[in-house]
Amino acid sequence: MTAMAVSLQKAQQFMWLNARLVDRLLFEFHFSGGTADHAVAALRPYQNADGGFGNAIEPDMRGPVSQPCAVDLAFTILDQLDAMGDPMVMSALTYLESITRPDGGVPFVLPSVKDYPRAPWWETDDDPPGSLNPTAALVGRLSKYQVTHPWIDRATAFCWAKLDELTSTSPYEIRAVIPFLDYVPDRMRALQVWERYSKLILDGDNITLDPHAEGEVHSPLDFAPTPDTLARQLVSDDVINDHLDAVAARQDADGGWRFNFPSWTPITEPEWRGWVTLENMLMLRSYGRL
Repeated sequence: MTAMAVSLQKAQQFMWLNARLVDRLLFEFHFSGGTADHAVAALRPYQNADGGFGNAIEPDMRGPVSQPCAVDLAFTILDQLDAMGDPMVMSALTYLESITRPDGGVPFVLPSVKDYPRAPWWETDDDPPGSLNPTAALVGRLSKYQVTHPWIDRATAFCWAKLDELTSTSPYEIRAVIPFLDYVPDRMRALQVWERYSKLILDGDNITLDPHAEGEVHSPLDFAPTPDTLARQLVSDDVINDHLDAVAARQDADGGWRFNFPSWTPITEPEWRGWVTLENMLMLRSYGRL
């Protein structure tokens, strides 16, 4: 079977027409000689005075207030740009310290989200506990760049304790845990935990192996967007190749990709499509499909 061809030119046209400035500059950095400095500069306005990030950097949270998941998205962008040494990171760590719960983790979402327009799934108790999502992802991205800070040690201990007690998991938790296990310094412990955690992933209804499945499903590529992650071990080469073929085939005539979760207000449609288009292009390139 011949692999589907992906049009870089059409994807770039889609980004110019639809995506947010920060995502357009990320795309230019990765695919057309843009500079990291421009993309980093476009990220700065999303950071608040408290060091956290908000202002709809996570498109489904429209309010200005800082949220831990928004910090994770900002770190994802800085990771893409190899810019985790930027001063924004230390400011964000000050913010994370300020919202860390007694258990050592940061919550999935803070109650301040309730004061602003948001997607209906962004709900929380008034006093939420720490959560692996996004604590584990935050630690993972910081560990990748060997960033040192007291918050990281405490949050790492939280993640190990939570992983030791898990008896099941869920797709978005998996997405947070994988960067932690990919980059946390204690590699022996990471591999031991991965052996057990990977079974939890496969035992649950977390991965959809059918590359043509519809609805809000999670493909192996959602967990292994690059071939060098531990999550690449979850499925065979044939399964990965079938899913890569399916992703390539889903490039729309306008050059972008669509997403499989609800769009609850009109502006999130182009914003998420821009992000997903960038992610898919990076993933296809990492697997040698561009």
